[in-house]
Amino acid sequence: MHFVVLSTLVNQIQMKKLLLLLAFVPSIIMAQNRGLVNPVAFQVLTGAYNPANYAQQTPITGHVQILSGIQNQISPDSLKVYLERLDDFETRNTGSDTTALNYGIGAARNWILSKFNQFSMRNENRLLASHFYFTLPICGMTKHKNVVGVLPGSDTAQKDIIIIEGHYDSRCESNCDTACVAHGMEDNGSGTALVLELARVMSQYTFPQTIVFMATTAEEQGLWGAYEFAGFIDDHGIGVEAVLNNDVIGGIICGQTSSPPGCPGPNHIDSTQVRIFSYGGFNSLHKMLARFIKLEYEEEVLPNASVPMQISLMSAEDRTGRGGDHIPFRKKNIAAVRFTSANEHGDAGVGSGYTDRQHTSDDILGVDTDGDNVIDSFYVDFNYLARNAVINANAAAVLALGPQQPTFTGSPQADGSVVIDVQDPNAYGTYRLGIRTTALDFDTLITFTGTTHTIYPALGSDVLLSLCAQDANGLESLFDTEFGLYGLAVNSPAARVPAELALMPNYPNPFDDATIIGFKAPESARDKQAVIKITSVEGVELAQLPVAILPGLNEVAYHHGYGMSGTYLYSLWVEGELIDTKRMVFAN
Repeated sequence: MHFVVLSTLVNQIQMKKLLLLLAFVPSIIMAQNRGLVNPVAFQVLTGAYNPANYAQQTPITGHVQILSGIQNQISPDSLKVYLERLDDFETRNTGSDTTALNYGIGAARNWILSKFNQFSMRNENRLLASHFYFTLPICGMTKHKNVVGVLPGSDTAQKDIIIIEGHYDSRCESNCDTACVAHGMEDNGSGTALVLELARVMSQYTFPQTIVFMATTAEEQGLWGAYEFAGFIDDHGIGVEAVLNNDVIGGIICGQTSSPPGCPGPNHIDSTQVRIFSYGGFNSLHKMLARFIKLEYEEEVLPNASVPMQISLMSAEDRTGRGGDHIPFRKKNIAAVRFTSANEHGDAGVGSGYTDRQHTSDDILGVDTDGDNVIDSFYVDFNYLARNAVINANAAAVLALGPQQPTFTGSPQADGSVVIDVQDPNAYGTYRLGIRTTALDFDTLITFTGTTHTIYPALGSDVLLSLCAQDANGLESLFDTEFGLYGLAVNSPAARVPAELALMPNYPNPFDDATIIGFKAPESARDKQAVIKITSVEGVELAQLPVAILPGLNEVAYHHGYGMSGTYLYSLWVEGELIDTKRMVFAN
């Protein structure tokens, strides 16, 4: 049966539910300029459904079986098949053909929908497939569609959903060049294939929380598919616990225009590292999600991994001058991160002299080196892509299976200790305290039982604390709000708020394309206007970073870009007064 026909089929059970619900769905949902074609999927997103309708005959709910199953069942061969089919459409430009059966973005999105429906039929019709439509003038088209697969959670009390996404549109040098062949295999067939594979594997299991697998459109023209979906869930009060965005996630070869340290030089290979980009520094829920993902990989996957992966937490929200579909959700204050390969084949600079594959017709699956008309040298590494898929799936599964997030406070004592007091209505009983100093990652993790615990940080140090719950299965929640304690010292109670303004060392210095600059501020500086000025040692000003001061730790990210080296100065100015100047040495 032709795939376009398959994409329009709704199994009999889903059709019955659809017909019953159509009479009750408010007309405004269907009349809006954006919405889900399948109203059953909408009901599930809002939590207004009966989980029994989506129960497995023999539910698979055990965390060991699920986590090990995910690791064992994600298949490089499946990922290869998806990419070969995506390659067939020749272009997936947002403004390309929507009516052809085997060409353009319309054929691509119908095929993705057919795959979600196929996975659903294999798994007791539990995955609800739908187009998400929205109306905007983009590349000569006004109607556009994301493709979503909604896996209903078994517990409607846990209404917050988890989103795994990757954009499926592609492009050449010009945003709206619909005549150009744009296979878009690394950018972003790789992320689309990852989303499809996780829908296939994870729909075999039962999770308390609803998981959404989404392929977005119009990313290349301004992240529009993600912006529209983020606005839609905000309109309807749909809670989201986390967004895992995958973009340029399968390539391992460094291009000419990718600079160190993220990509050391042309043709360098890296198949064992993945970068996670996220917004903010101190007290960033996005950075805390990134730390959670890395922690869960190290504890749940790494001990059994045949090829260990290095997860690099990046300072910046995205690569210099670039953006991705995690950003619209971050702007809605939803924890969101971006997964990207360690090596990219280009910076999408295009134009004269640009020879890399990204955003060109050369972003293909691979080449035929022996003339037999069969690709035998691949630009996308399917095993690498599978390992990145496992990292995504493991994090999403632990989020969906694990405990709910508690809150906590830390009270400094006269002897330099800190008493941790946990407020946990679920009474999990076991907690993990994450301690940072100036690193993006945790310096120390302390596990304790009971709702109070005393720690003794290094005397005189500044520490940043966050806390998660651990359930009886050893699974963690996300970490609670991070806060700082400053200048702990014997016989002098530490303060949550420092006594005076103090500029801090930047970090990292650097290992990626941004560095974080922080300063501590007392209560008396609240709401004053501060500026971090970056200059060369010769006094040439490079940047000004404005900050509205809050008591405690304040941080800004300085995007210096890859390849920067030398000594630079950064200064803190408050209300026109110079407070302090420090040096930062870049040695990329």
